[in-house]
Amino acid sequence: MARRIFFSFQYERDVQRAGVVRNHWVTKDNAEDAGYIDNASWEKIEKEGEQAVRDWINSQLKGTSVTVVLIGPQTSGRYWVRYELQKSYERGNGLLGVHIHNIKDWDKNTDSPGDAYFGALGKDANGNDVYFVSVANTYDWANDDGYNNFSNWVEQAAKRVGK
Repeated sequence: MARRIFFSFQYERDVQRAGVVRNHWVTKDNAEDAGYIDNASWEKIEKEGEQAVRDWINSQLKGTSVTVVLIGPQTSGRYWVRYELQKSYERGNGLLGVHIHNIKDWDKNTDSPGDAYFGALGKDANGNDVYFVSVANTYDWANDDGYNNFSNWVEQAAKRVGK
């Protein structure tokens, strides 16, 4: 089953590596093999201001069942990534983390690993803080063979939240 996914990542530093993950389906027979349909246009929206970014994020989350955080060296400290995670958690999306530091950029360089700690996303039914690492599985794109396993990771994340 194809799932609509929202990708969260630090645009400036990780766009090349994120592109590898977001577009890996191109070499497969169809987009459903990759497990998602994606319509991101972050660069244009960001120029329109903070409210436009919030509105865009909220609209892009509609109809999604899984949010995939592409974790680079600075992702955990990014304001918009945290906002995306909080909104994803609030809407009940399955959450999945994919470390992308081992993906080579256009100059064939890898990067340093990033932290999967993003702070509390909200409260559980008992009033306890809920953290990304407590509700999400994390994988390494290169070391865990993301090209072949990504759709399974997405499906597992969706099933964890009953979607």
